Amino acid sequence: MLAGMFLFAGVASAHVVVTPSTSAPGAWETYTMKVPTEKKVPTVKVTLKMPKGVQLESYQPVQGWNVKLTKDSSGKVKTITWTASGKGIGVGQFQQFTFVAENPDKAGSAAWNAFQYYKDGSIVEWTGNEKSDTPHSITKITKSAATSNTLTAHDQQKSSSSTNNENGSKTITLTLSIIAIILSALSLIVSFIKRK
Repeated sequence: MLAGMFLFAGVASAHVVVTPSTSAPGAWETYTMKVPTEKKVPTVKVTLKMPKGVQLESYQPVQGWNVKLTKDSSGKVKTITWTASGKGIGVGQFQQFTFVAENPDKAGSAAWNAFQYYKDGSIVEWTGNEKSDTPHSITKITKSAATSNTLTAHDQQKSSSSTNNENGSKTITLTLSIIAIILSALSLIVSFIKRK
């Protein structure tokens, strides 16, 4: 339960935050949601709503937490919910939840609406604008954000193609080497027979 949890300073001013704040269109981005406990009771569940155009691809398992996905009629993930199987996120602690999602192809903003459930039954809705007491995180989807940490679908296809080509080249080289060895052996055998 303590794995991935850390003592947190300045709890009163903390918010649920999703990072990074910028990412590239079409990128397969690794996002991290940081959830601090701001009350005197533990956080026992967190639900994150996927922004429009953002598709969840995978999530990292977290010890002590169960995951539930809700999907729309087309099979796309609408929300991902982490529920504590133990004590949850204690006072003065925070937990990080990491997942990979594919960004929309067009530039814009992705708003991460999160819902934090406490053991006493209270819920904090992190759905407000940046000036509210409970703001949601915003990730700006912009071409200028392209870095080595993001990978577009085109890059993935290109990388896969390069790997296949490399593997193909290695196979051809190995085959030619084997043929050369066989021919050399045959040549030695023929030469030996002729000498006899």
